[in-house]
Amino acid sequence: MKLSKLAKASLYLSLSASSLLLATSASATDSISDNSLNSTSLNKVVDAGQQINHSAAKSQQKVNGLTDQVQTKLQQFNVVTKEVDGLSVYNQQMQAQLDSQMTELAQLAKSMEEVSVIERQISPLMARMISTLDTFVDLDVPFLPSERTKRVEDLKTMMNRADIAVSEKFRRVLEAYQIEVDYGRTIEAYSGVLPIDGKQMDVDFLRIGRVSLVYQTRDGSRLGQWKKLSAGSGQWQSLSQDYRLGINKAQRIARKQLAPDLILVPVSGVPVSFNETSTQAE
Repeated sequence: MKLSKLAKASLYLSLSASSLLLATSASATDSISDNSLNSTSLNKVVDAGQQINHSAAKSQQKVNGLTDQVQTKLQQFNVVTKEVDGLSVYNQQMQAQLDSQMTELAQLAKSMEEVSVIERQISPLMARMISTLDTFVDLDVPFLPSERTKRVEDLKTMMNRADIAVSEKFRRVLEAYQIEVDYGRTIEAYSGVLPIDGKQMDVDFLRIGRVSLVYQTRDGSRLGQWKKLSAGSGQWQSLSQDYRLGINKAQRIARKQLAPDLILVPVSGVPVSFNETSTQAE
């Protein structure tokens, strides 16, 4: 079957148009594919940059955290170092105190070993002191005889008691000695009974230290003085009424009824006469 020339030309034109359409379609498809490929690559690059920034931020956070930890550890180290220095000084002081205490313990141990020896030596010493005090009271001016004698007797009784420590016994003996010493520098007025002309009469005594001991009857009619004759002996002797005002003033001073002042009283150990002797009453 043979085609005409016109039919052949139409067929050629149709084939050419189809080919052109196919080529244009292929070209458009290739262009779209290239654009899509470029967009995908760009997104990958952006994503990679974001990941790098995110990783860098995490790394910086880690660095900041490590820096804070280092600063904290450094501060802790400085604090601990100061504590160690303080403890070192404290330990040195404690060691010095410990050495001192050990020395003291050694001394105490030595003293404890010597306690029995000291106790054996101090008991005879106290006995001699009490005996000496008893003799002294007997030979002294006879003021407060009952009180002073009882104090010595109490000391003698105390020495035989086992329930009183040696230290307490020694303290009481020293206290008795101190009381006797104080008598020598004080003024005192007290009441008592004295045998006068064979009669027991109420009198007021006046003691000025150990230099003067006088009495006055309650009605003031009689005055007397303890006169020392020799060692350990003496007697009461009458005094002139000329001493009355001075003795009354001294008694009031002794009883805190007058302020301390000069007084005129006789002094024991000198002949009794109206040779007035001034004594400062304190």
